[in-house]
Amino acid sequence: MDDTEYRRDHIEQRLRRIEERFRLAQVASGIGWFEWDLSTDEWEWTPYIAELFGLNPDEARPCFADWEHAIFPDDALKLHAAVDIAEETGAYYTEFRVKHGDGSVHWIAGKGQATQDENGKARWIGGVYYEISERKHLEARLLASNEMLEARVVHERAEVHTLETLIRTGAALNAELSPERVVQTLTDAAVDLTGAQYGAFFLNQGDKRPDKYELYALSGAPREAFAKFPVPSETAIFGPTFRGEAIIRSDDITADPRYGLSPPHYGIPPGHPPVRSYLAVPVTSRAGRVLGGLIFGHADPAVFTERVARIVTGIAAQAAIAIDNAQLYDAAQRELAARRQAETELQAVNDQLEERVADEVKHRQQTEDRLRQAQKMETIGQLTGGVAHDFNNLLTVILGNLETIERRLTSGHEFQPMVSAALGSAWRAAQLTERLLAFARRQPLMPEIVSLNRLVAGMSDLLRRALGESVGMETVLAAGLWNSFVDANQLENVLINLAVNARDAMEDGGKLTIETANCYLDEGYCALNVDVEPGQYVGVFVTDTGTGMSPEVIEKAFEPFFTTKEVGHGTGLGLSQVYGFIKQSSGHVKIYSGIGEGTTVKLYFPRHRMDAETVEPQLEEKSSPPARAGETVLVVEDDPGVRVYTEEVVRELGYEVFAASNGAEALRQLERHPEVRLLFTDVGLPGGMNGRQLADEAVARQPGLKVLFTTGYARNAIVHHGRVDPGVEVVFKPFTHVALAHKFRRVFDS
Repeated sequence: MDDTEYRRDHIEQRLRRIEERFRLAQVASGIGWFEWDLSTDEWEWTPYIAELFGLNPDEARPCFADWEHAIFPDDALKLHAAVDIAEETGAYYTEFRVKHGDGSVHWIAGKGQATQDENGKARWIGGVYYEISERKHLEARLLASNEMLEARVVHERAEVHTLETLIRTGAALNAELSPERVVQTLTDAAVDLTGAQYGAFFLNQGDKRPDKYELYALSGAPREAFAKFPVPSETAIFGPTFRGEAIIRSDDITADPRYGLSPPHYGIPPGHPPVRSYLAVPVTSRAGRVLGGLIFGHADPAVFTERVARIVTGIAAQAAIAIDNAQLYDAAQRELAARRQAETELQAVNDQLEERVADEVKHRQQTEDRLRQAQKMETIGQLTGGVAHDFNNLLTVILGNLETIERRLTSGHEFQPMVSAALGSAWRAAQLTERLLAFARRQPLMPEIVSLNRLVAGMSDLLRRALGESVGMETVLAAGLWNSFVDANQLENVLINLAVNARDAMEDGGKLTIETANCYLDEGYCALNVDVEPGQYVGVFVTDTGTGMSPEVIEKAFEPFFTTKEVGHGTGLGLSQVYGFIKQSSGHVKIYSGIGEGTTVKLYFPRHRMDAETVEPQLEEKSSPPARAGETVLVVEDDPGVRVYTEEVVRELGYEVFAASNGAEALRQLERHPEVRLLFTDVGLPGGMNGRQLADEAVARQPGLKVLFTTGYARNAIVHHGRVDPGVEVVFKPFTHVALAHKFRRVFDS
């Protein structure tokens, strides 16, 4: 053997010895080395790796996919996730379980580094695998020990909490002398200790209603959740508790044979919170009288243990003593208070008899003043209604004939300016009459469901023009504003009226703010204000930065013809019209002001729960639609001037027309002229038959007959509660040629 062969043989022996020592070191330390080519899924390993995986080193294949069969499927996902992380970070670590051929399960950990190629992509992973089964078993035992320790700690804490609660409750009950607080304290404590979802104490009403119980205290649920359900004292299950005979503890009340035997619900009432576990304990006094019963419930079964029942029984016994003491103390206090009150009242009567007499006289005088004021307002209202009716008839004739003259005058005629001036004055008189009707609450309203936000927003441009350039305007519209049922046209007039008043109060300029809001007027507020019902309202608040009002002016602001303006600059009917319209709409109005502090007028309208309909504004029609062939009208009007004018207008529109002055004559005309297709009648007629009665009789005799009413103010025949009856067509006096033409066309085409 030459030197070369000797040295090669010597080196190979040394390598084998090194490999053997490396193998022994791996076995001794439980570590095996590997290199894993990620692109081909092939890897190299030391023989100990195969032993860790439970494979024969001589039979194991170089493809890692064949080794995965030994790994638990759920853990294989963790291994692949670790590979993904290694590709991103370069560090490889994973833990997984393998199952050997003998059925044993071993935990293995892998740790290594990922090597990247020249493109920065992970090319292969090199590292070691080693067994961690013993560590995992130790961790499992440690976790179990921790859980047992935590459970014992929780149990001990629960015992400490129970003891503390019992001590605290006992001290509170012994020191408390109010029956209400005693009962609430024991109910709260029992719910805390039992783990119930809710607990209730039902009190025996004693002398008031023997053997009858009422819900006295509730814990864990709002009172309204149980207020509508009957007291369970007479049911088959809970009767023994309320008679002081037994404690009822049920793991599942629906499985009790007595469940479902008691009327009227024969089980848990509809809408009652779900209940499976029940515990009921009587509270009995030292004299043996049942003071009440404690009932606890939970939606889950088997919640209340015997230990819990014993604890609650102890609380109930302690509570019975406290309730006895509290009731005795309460009765004594009531007797003492009643005696002191009687003595105080007697002394007050003796000391203040003269003052009380004076107060009574003053109160009676105020009552009489309010009665006289109400009678005065009612008298003015009746007078105004009658005057308005006559004025509207007169204005119908005056306006109608002036309008006819104006239509017939040629353009540029010398009388045209005079006729226009007369028409303007007549229309101002009609507006004054309308204000009188509004104050007297006699104006007929045409209410509809209105979105006040939409109405205010739609009026913004009009109000800005009315205010002028020196007054700024802002609208603050509330989100989610409720709707109201109100006459939109009249409300627009009210807002314009208030805006003009505000402008006059801001001679040097200022700011007007219109705000909307949802409001609730409670009983306290309504008690301090006349004719206001508690409830939900939609508010419209108009605020200016003007000169403001004194308390004396505010007190008289709504009275008719009261004004602080100079003669010729105001009628004194503006705010009285606002007041009348608001009251006729079942609303409320209030003024807040001070000298130099501006003024806020708050309007409140009752909330309406239906949605408002979107109504597109219609342009005023200038032309009069003519009649069609064969359309005939019967005019019924008791005022000769109005009747003659109306006949002329109807005939001018192209209709065949007949006339009558009362109901009886109108019915005779219908018999003679069956071709009549429209009855146009005043509501107020002489002779014992009003316009509504005439219309009913005429339609009964001639089905299909169209009816159109006219009136100068609100009549009960077609207007109720200030509102025109649904389905009734009406044109209000004074009416114009164009308005009557369009109304006729609408009724004929309906």
